[in-house]
Amino acid sequence: MSAPPAPGDAPSVDGVEAAAYTLATDTPEADGTLEWARTTLVVVHARSGTTTGFGYTYGAPETAAYVRGHLASVVTGRSAWDVPGANEAMTRAVRNDGRPGLVAGAISAVDLALWDLKARLLGVPLTHLLGRARPHVPVYGSGGFTTYDDRHQDHQLRHWAEEQRIPRVKIKIGESWGSAEHRDRERVAKARASIGDDTELYVDANGGYTVKQAARMARCLDDHKVTWFEEPVSSDDLDGLARVRSAGPVDVAAGEYGYTLTYFGHMLRAGAVDCLQADVTRCGGPTVWLRAAALAEAFGLHISGHCAPHAHAAVAAAVPNLRHLEWFHDHVRIESLWFDGTLDPAGGHITPGSDGAPGHGLTFKTADAEPYRAG
Repeated sequence: MSAPPAPGDAPSVDGVEAAAYTLATDTPEADGTLEWARTTLVVVHARSGTTTGFGYTYGAPETAAYVRGHLASVVTGRSAWDVPGANEAMTRAVRNDGRPGLVAGAISAVDLALWDLKARLLGVPLTHLLGRARPHVPVYGSGGFTTYDDRHQDHQLRHWAEEQRIPRVKIKIGESWGSAEHRDRERVAKARASIGDDTELYVDANGGYTVKQAARMARCLDDHKVTWFEEPVSSDDLDGLARVRSAGPVDVAAGEYGYTLTYFGHMLRAGAVDCLQADVTRCGGPTVWLRAAALAEAFGLHISGHCAPHAHAAVAAAVPNLRHLEWFHDHVRIESLWFDGTLDPAGGHITPGSDGAPGHGLTFKTADAEPYRAG
């Protein structure tokens, strides 16, 4: 599929490159339904003349090969101004490959790189290009993996709540597909003891519970003043999410596996969540994330950015119905190691675009990451 030429004097996208880098976690990590010991960052660079935009996603190393082999030719030659047009062209081009999953991550990384490229060509921060609905973006500390012992969990929670003054934190529960419910309850109680009563406490089961288990846990969570119950059951079980939502006062959240706008529409119409989550590195990049936020607003709901905090910073600042952004331990560590221009969450928020740097303000430190090249 050949791209239409850039009209008139509009700058064109001259090329797209992608590479993958895999880094071991600092300790083994697990949630309710998955264990992992390494994380792969997929980096995309889009060029126009001497200007380069940078985007990324997290996923399998094969994502980089898909960008190079399938998406680069779709967007190369298009106007660098028309990012939504490039997004639509990619979406149509991948029809027979299956958009959800790895392919959606690839589209998302290219889309983010194109938005960054456009802002850099214009010489403005991405927050200026998209516009601001708020000067600051609230964040919550996220980690508390089920592999952590009591000391490790306590140290991490106190670091966020006391040292960085982040007034909201989250731990993982639903350990071993919900088979360690007693330990889940103990860890929630210990988390509350670590942070005191003035910090919000959230939990994430990653779909590990049955509906009845999750309903039981909702009552326990209310006893410990937990206000956010993420994926109590599978995010594909919209009826189950709605039933858990009705079981208690804790807010139910889901949506991180939304790869299409239609997915979010189904979730919202089902009354499945109190707050919609969307991941800019999975759903189709900033182009689609902003549409998901508008959908949530139409239903009177907030949206929360899932993981990859620096990829979300500008889009999160652009919407009026943002609740917060996930300051996810694993991704924060990687982005702090390999990106220049990272943001400071001290006080519980970040301020994207405050330094006036063009684009999203990030630069990938290729030389530092190159020893970890995976694709």
